[in-house]
Amino acid sequence: MIDAAAFEALKFQGDPLADAVVAELVSTNRVHVVNEVLEHFRTNDQPIPEQLPGVVREFLVATDDPPAWVDPDRVARAYEFFVDDGVHVASVLTFGAMVNCYAHARASRALTLTHGLNQPQRRLSETSQFVMNMMGRDAFGSGGSFVPTVQKTRLIHAAVRHFLTASGRWDVEADGVPICQQDMVGALLIFSVQVIDGMRRIGISVTEQEAQDYYYVWRAAGGMLGIPADAVPESVDEGRELSAAMVEAAYGPSPEGVVLTRHLLDLYEKLFPGKLFDGIVAAMVRRVVNPEVADWMEVPNSRAWGRVVDVGTRLMRTLERSEDNSALATTILDRAGALLLGGSVRNLTNGQSTTLTIPADLRERWEAEGRAPDLPDGKPATTPG
Repeated sequence: MIDAAAFEALKFQGDPLADAVVAELVSTNRVHVVNEVLEHFRTNDQPIPEQLPGVVREFLVATDDPPAWVDPDRVARAYEFFVDDGVHVASVLTFGAMVNCYAHARASRALTLTHGLNQPQRRLSETSQFVMNMMGRDAFGSGGSFVPTVQKTRLIHAAVRHFLTASGRWDVEADGVPICQQDMVGALLIFSVQVIDGMRRIGISVTEQEAQDYYYVWRAAGGMLGIPADAVPESVDEGRELSAAMVEAAYGPSPEGVVLTRHLLDLYEKLFPGKLFDGIVAAMVRRVVNPEVADWMEVPNSRAWGRVVDVGTRLMRTLERSEDNSALATTILDRAGALLLGGSVRNLTNGQSTTLTIPADLRERWEAEGRAPDLPDGKPATTPG
């Protein structure tokens, strides 16, 4: 596992390939041209647009392949896990992973300086779309859409680093570069091992094999994102150790984190009609994240709603144990997650310039098994094509 000194050095490492592209585009005033072209670059099989500047085309060619060690069988197993439990992954990502991201003061400050304090929809939409594309069938190969997602993400991060550093509002000497490799490792662990742990906290059964396979896909994604291979542990257990020793140890309170969390809670309280159930969202957050993090982020603490969530967790565990033998139990579990994801789609696409696109293969599997989320007018979330 990476040692403390090497992990600290990651604060000052960006993404040389993507950073060089953005520097060239800015110096030649061609950023807007690239934005317009890449908006329509969405699938792995799609030819690289001819009208792109040469420096961008070279970047897309150089970053087109997953790491050589990626095993398609393990990726396929992770896909099956996501078919079964993707809606629960979405639940924990919503209630826990985002708040854990906000508990990192440097990351919250970068988000605030980039997007402002009141845009949780954008951050959640981008993260959800990344995960959806990553967990689609053959995400790294023919028919998938994850490769351009990763490539665009790297360019966006490079643009943020460039403009935030140039703005004079970021102290590189004290804080490292914005969206540094240390931040990238932290985000990878939050969305992988911490999501698995959060699922287990709310009563969702995740086998060790499923946890290893889900983490494996995130490791592959990390390689495609340009994260140094030696910075990401090979096993989920080692990832959990690094998360506790380096990532969670850096959590703490910040004004930006508190405000970002409050806006996220406000967004998800809209899932429930009226004011009667407002406390349930905060109680779910407190169930998924560590109590100290919830306190730092000033997540409301209601004993009554906490007891409701405790009862619900015990019920979830009971239903999980009976899932193989009970069609009713399966229906309750799946629809609970689907309703949350459907609510996410409703809120994220309401007045937003982006939509949450569920890959066609995932939607087909979920629809066949009665798990697909619906929009309020009965229309499903969009699929490619």
